[in-house]
Amino acid sequence: MRAVMMLVIASPLALADSVERYELNNGNLILEGIPKIPLEAQHSLFPYQEIRSARFRTWSAGDGGIYVTTGYVSVEALHKVDKPRAAREQKTFFREPVSRVARRPGSQQLTFTRDVGGSEFSQIFKFDPEAGEATMLSDGKSRNGSLRWDRRGERIAYQSTRRNGAANDLWVMRPDEPETAELVVAATDGSYWAPVEFSQTGTRLLAWNRISKPDIRACLVDLDTGAVTVLSGGGQTKSRNVPIAFDDNNNGFWLVTNQGSEFDQLAWQSLARGAAPEILTGDIAWNVGEVVISDDRRRMAFIANEDGVSRLYLMNPRTREYRVVDSMPTGVAFGLEFSPDGSKLAMTLNMPRAPSDAYALRLGRDPLKYGRLMRWTKSETGGIKTKQFSVPDLVRYPTFDGREVPAWIHRPAGEGPHPVIIRIHGGPEGQARPVFTTMYQMWVAKLGAAVIQPNVRGSSGYGKTYAGLDDGLRREDAVRDIGALLDWIEAQPDLDASRVAVYGASYGGYMALASAVHYSDRLSAVIDNVGISNFVTFLENTQDYRRDQRRPEYGDERDPAMRAFLHKISPLNNVERISVPMFIVQGQNDPRVPVTEAVQMVEALRAEESTIWYMNALNEGHGYRKRENQDIFQQTIFMFLQRHLIDEVRAQ
Repeated sequence: MRAVMMLVIASPLALADSVERYELNNGNLILEGIPKIPLEAQHSLFPYQEIRSARFRTWSAGDGGIYVTTGYVSVEALHKVDKPRAAREQKTFFREPVSRVARRPGSQQLTFTRDVGGSEFSQIFKFDPEAGEATMLSDGKSRNGSLRWDRRGERIAYQSTRRNGAANDLWVMRPDEPETAELVVAATDGSYWAPVEFSQTGTRLLAWNRISKPDIRACLVDLDTGAVTVLSGGGQTKSRNVPIAFDDNNNGFWLVTNQGSEFDQLAWQSLARGAAPEILTGDIAWNVGEVVISDDRRRMAFIANEDGVSRLYLMNPRTREYRVVDSMPTGVAFGLEFSPDGSKLAMTLNMPRAPSDAYALRLGRDPLKYGRLMRWTKSETGGIKTKQFSVPDLVRYPTFDGREVPAWIHRPAGEGPHPVIIRIHGGPEGQARPVFTTMYQMWVAKLGAAVIQPNVRGSSGYGKTYAGLDDGLRREDAVRDIGALLDWIEAQPDLDASRVAVYGASYGGYMALASAVHYSDRLSAVIDNVGISNFVTFLENTQDYRRDQRRPEYGDERDPAMRAFLHKISPLNNVERISVPMFIVQGQNDPRVPVTEAVQMVEALRAEESTIWYMNALNEGHGYRKRENQDIFQQTIFMFLQRHLIDEVRAQ
């Protein structure tokens, strides 16, 4: 075990007499009611905890290399890779992970963002990868992100809460003169602004304004006058309209929109007043997600999310023809970026039997032609052969209103019946997809458990109607989808309905707690990771910059009727109905779901004399990003499942 263990007995005022409290990782990780981790368990899991991954971040200028982030050290650090399969040269050596890496046009200089302790109050840094010198550009106090360079490498546009700590405003800065930072658009009514692309002359800026998840508006900002024009969206019917890039040749812009459709589609629209989107991918009945354009504007590429699997397409922006890249392996791709000369398309690719790695697709002279997909990094898998890893199957099960819920299931070897772990995603607009996940592989191989990831109503990827089925007063309909899954498990001969655990993170943590409220008699264990225990206290205490963005989804707690409903369905107010062992995991600095959501749930469960394990990392936020905490987190969850899903059920 990498951590040094210190035993600390807590004050009786803080904990019940029978609850033991101890600290790990130099006092940064607090464990309450959790047994010590046996050495044999630690050693058994080490190969899985040594599995690495690499994420493509950006191309290097001039030499054809790439930058990736990877966790060889305690946190994700930036590395340079000069050519496919070459050694990785570490460039950053911070105690906090770096993210949002971008290259300055015409330069080797980079920018990245970094926060402290998982607070998500990210600062923008200018970085010289050769000298290893980083200079903070933002004010050190606000939350900053969504950075975009202009095409000459002179200015950046970015989102910041600098004005008042709460509003998500649009700013512009000359990075060589950080004091020039200037507010361009002030957010109103809790909306969120983000830049997309500077025009060729640098006088205009494409941006989007998010009022809520289903209401996003494509906008044009005149940087000389500050005037804002809504280009697409904002009508009586809510729609998502996310701009992608200017069309320099035809005085228009590319965007992704769901106007008149269940799905997000790639479109082109004139900049002329009153113009409407011209849909280009109407024959793809799935969401078009990430879209990129090359520096010379000769090529485009986009990804369609087809039932959870990524399909990569190349497009000729002049003719608007596109074709699928049929040589792509089954998996999930993201982080697309054309090389500076337009000859390659880089991405991160995650496959069911392979953790994330950096790849690049060779491109032909014709924008629709392509060559070989090259693997740039090959991350270690802890000495475990990849063919041993489980591959999930896509199933659909019926639910209470006649709909079918899509779900991915990992099945262990053998006939079973196998214990089951239901893993519920967050969001709530997230989506379970066929990606490689270390913990799932660990649970399948070491616990012999099946892992099911349902996409309950409210999930993205299946149309805007499905995504809205859990809004407001329909919140518990998504919990009923878990009840339907328990019914489906009972009908499967290879699954053991008497041994079922539920695990969820963030909004999925609420779903796990709600499952414990409604289905304790059908569950063996429940794990809540940074989950919502009371919607009212959550909305009152989440960070100011998020609150108004969450209310359209969950309901406005200031309305008396909605407040009463949110209190009624909140797990905190129904703890007497919970009779299943519970493990609650939290980060002290979480800006999204505050630590108070975990504390109040733990205290309420202790008052009911429930079996409760509690872990809190003082140097983490919404999820654990530091390696030393991740290791213990995985080990204790495994131990919890071993005890309550496997051993205790066998003993009955």
